[in-house]
Amino acid sequence: MASKELRTISREEVAQHNKEGDLWVVIDSKVYDLTRFRNLHPGGSSVLMEEGVPGQDATEVFFSLHRYEVLERPQYKRLQVGVVQGEEPRNHRQFQQAIRVFMDEIVYPDAQARELDGKRPPNPSEIELHAMRMGPGKHLQGRTLMGGLVKPEEFDYFTSSSSRRSSRALKAKVLPEVLGGKKFICLAISEAFAGSDVFGLQTTATKTEDGKHWIITGTKKWITNGIFTVGCKTEVHVYSPTAGTAYVIFDNVKVPEGGGIFQLQHERWVMCCTSTRGQRSIVEECMKWANQRKAFGKPLNSLAVVRSKLAAMIARTESLQNWLENITYQMCNMSYREQANKLAGPIAFLKMTSTRSAQETATDAVQIFGGRGITQTGMGRHIEHYHRTVPFDALLGGAEDVLADLGVRQAMRNMPKDARL
Repeated sequence: MASKELRTISREEVAQHNKEGDLWVVIDSKVYDLTRFRNLHPGGSSVLMEEGVPGQDATEVFFSLHRYEVLERPQYKRLQVGVVQGEEPRNHRQFQQAIRVFMDEIVYPDAQARELDGKRPPNPSEIELHAMRMGPGKHLQGRTLMGGLVKPEEFDYFTSSSSRRSSRALKAKVLPEVLGGKKFICLAISEAFAGSDVFGLQTTATKTEDGKHWIITGTKKWITNGIFTVGCKTEVHVYSPTAGTAYVIFDNVKVPEGGGIFQLQHERWVMCCTSTRGQRSIVEECMKWANQRKAFGKPLNSLAVVRSKLAAMIARTESLQNWLENITYQMCNMSYREQANKLAGPIAFLKMTSTRSAQETATDAVQIFGGRGITQTGMGRHIEHYHRTVPFDALLGGAEDVLADLGVRQAMRNMPKDARL
């Protein structure tokens, strides 16, 4: 059956279809004819005739009650009759799907190959991934994001510290080449002497007499991307070839004045995103395996003990997803200064909870897959890799106990001094 051709319809024309026998609505710049569907609506026909729905843009009303995938179901997709003139549907779900395809089809296969040969992964400069990771801002102007899927001014994210805490001259010199994939950088904080305890760092920065430069002396350890970065002496100290981990030596390195202090909540938030996404992937693997694998003459998902593990995994992951989206919404509606003052603690708690949950999920996944869950090839290869590497996430951005203490201390700081029971 050939798909029907969708019309281009003006909003003025949509507004004319606002009666019970002639009912159109706009959802996400798509026009739907709900005339025949009205009496079949699961929530009753009356809600479709409420103010702001007939002949109007009902996007906000729809997404307050439904998930995006509802529109993708065949029985609802066929209700679409056109698209709004001059508008192309753009939403974070489409963007998410494009990113997922890019990660699954390009990044993941390359990462597996680089784990074996230890070579540097390519830079995804053609889609401006580095620039997008920094959040919205002036640095996106003139860039084509994800092949034009989203416009720079429409990019809904939050601004990271590196685009705000350096001098204009330094940003103009460094950022274009970094965002364009021509230069490589790394964040060097951890040392052999101190990790989460940043007050124990021993690397020093001494200003020159003319005040134009800093002289950096010291060492850094476990620095991701270090072996791919030029400008300092590096010695390879590998936990992952793809990560390019290095031992970095600063021997009286001269750097220009103009840098600044930054906060770590952006880095930790990104880690929470990757942790939650990783757990969703593991849950998906386990659900598929439990559906196809048989034990004791039955599919695994027919066993109560397996369903119990799946229930715990799903509950943890959905809780993290909800918490993550809650914090993300706040970040999108706060200035950078507000984020630093109000969200450092909640993000620290989320990071701690994410990594603890991930390790529980990894253990449960191995139990569901059995021997395949500890085998680097075959059906359980993703489970084996996740179970082997996920403890590392608990150390990035600060150990779990340190982050927990940070969250409590921030909560105590905002507590009224005269609070009593």
